[in-house]
Amino acid sequence: MSELKPITALGATAARSFRNNVFSVEENPGLALASLALRRGSARPTPFGLDLPGVGAWTTNGAVSAFWTGPDQWMIEAQGRAEDDFAAELAAQCRDCSVTEQTDGFVVFELRSDLAAPAINALMSKLVNLDPARLDAGSATRTGLEHLSVFVIRRAADHLAVLGMRSAAASLWYALETAISRLTSDADKLIPEFSSEFNAVVGYEP
Repeated sequence: MSELKPITALGATAARSFRNNVFSVEENPGLALASLALRRGSARPTPFGLDLPGVGAWTTNGAVSAFWTGPDQWMIEAQGRAEDDFAAELAAQCRDCSVTEQTDGFVVFELRSDLAAPAINALMSKLVNLDPARLDAGSATRTGLEHLSVFVIRRAADHLAVLGMRSAAASLWYALETAISRLTSDADKLIPEFSSEFNAVVGYEP
């Protein structure tokens, strides 16, 4: 019998990453995902001690996180638990809810910048039809990125997560890498208001 080896959404045995002088992007294959939906008449649970967030919000207690996906619906995340039966553990704590395994259906990319909010906001303005100023830390929403439907999570001022369908992982990676490369190389096209620090790093002189 052949020995089976797990691969990431991008078809490799290790997570793909990309870094330049402003941004870093890394595939996050270790993130477990499970959807949670209330059944009629059931009370809102607190799985793993986590207070489930309201509309457009993301919250975390360190080990487990959640973001709102619809009325009485959430996506629950657990870092480093992708190979565990996380959905079963979640269902055991939320017996009056509907829980569905989602880990293998999505790809997750984590985007960071040492220049914090100004750089992340600049990138968001190129990627999605969202006002970066309104998607501050602790926010999450579903939107379009080129021809793809994605969830965008602002984990921190300098940290953005993008979740898309696993089947479109290569297209999503290409879109992110291309946008980052263009943003940091086409200095003459950058908006001066991004910040003097950001402009100095990429070589823009207003």
